[in-house]
Amino acid sequence: MLSVLERASGALVMGIVLVDVFLTILYARIGTGLIAERAAHLAWIAFRRTAEAAGRRRAIVLSFCGPAILLLYVLLWAGGLTLGAGLIIHPGLGTGVQAGNGPTPTDFLTALYAGGSSMAIVGASDFKPMTDAYRAVYLANSLIGMSVTSLVLTYIMQVYGALRQRNALGLQFHVLSGETSDAGELLARLGPRGQFSAGYSHLVTLGEAMAAMKETHHFYPVLFYFRFQQPYYSVSAQAHLALDTASLIRSTLAGEETAWLKQAAAVEALWRVAQMLVVTLETAFLPNHPPEAEAGDPHERQRWRAHWERAASRLAEAGIAVARDETAAQAYLDLRARWWPHIARLAPAMAYRSKDIEARGPEGS
Repeated sequence: MLSVLERASGALVMGIVLVDVFLTILYARIGTGLIAERAAHLAWIAFRRTAEAAGRRRAIVLSFCGPAILLLYVLLWAGGLTLGAGLIIHPGLGTGVQAGNGPTPTDFLTALYAGGSSMAIVGASDFKPMTDAYRAVYLANSLIGMSVTSLVLTYIMQVYGALRQRNALGLQFHVLSGETSDAGELLARLGPRGQFSAGYSHLVTLGEAMAAMKETHHFYPVLFYFRFQQPYYSVSAQAHLALDTASLIRSTLAGEETAWLKQAAAVEALWRVAQMLVVTLETAFLPNHPPEAEAGDPHERQRWRAHWERAASRLAEAGIAVARDETAAQAYLDLRARWWPHIARLAPAMAYRSKDIEARGPEGS
């Protein structure tokens, strides 16, 4: 009876691991994992606490979290399959599974070794299956081991490909804004002297890249834990710049020559996709966390008003017609109030402060 329970436990452990691999790699939708996502969250908490104790090296410590979590995935899945195989093989040591030379040890550590060896489709092992049942077990284990190894290697390569795309988008935003991460500067460079015909293609490209990034984070939630020292690589900084740019276009641009831009599909796509991205991540990773700042906070709205005035001045300097009356200011504040609370929650979750992801121009705006 005990041997039956041990084998059943082993099959259950392997089943749970395989389901987790399926949900994480093949189903690939955020918030569906059984083990991996929870382990990643715990690892992120541990890294954040370690980083706080590291002082000035805080950003360096956090930058190792993403790669460490991928390694944790591999160890969890490999360890789980080895444990399951060991539980199945343990009752058969000395009978159904025997050592190639000498007497067969029957301790559990030996069972784990035999189980781990059975996961390899090729390679020498000190233990051989002696019955048809255990030959079937060894064959199934080898197929499972080969399949999971291939899936995990492919998954890791795809994660780093997606990470490269996210970093490229962040760098593109950073460069287009003159390395300031300021929406006013970005918009001034996209439409000098009010000529947005060429800059519109950049808005189209940015909108497409943001849409790809939204789906990429759905496929690879582990990307959330890749945190670089440069804030412009973060999702929150990219979304902040995209939403702030769209808000300025809709509220502050004036004149017939730019009226078309307010209704352009690229601006609408940039606005909607950036909001969808931050809300998706916020819902998945921060279901119970209160916002850092409420949208109606008078201090926040005063800070936003000062930011809007600086942006309007920069656009006017670039020869772009702007509306600088109270109606335009209120329109900007209302638009910003719709997306800022999401950013204010997401940025601290990624260990960034609000000032890290906002404009960093020469005047520190």
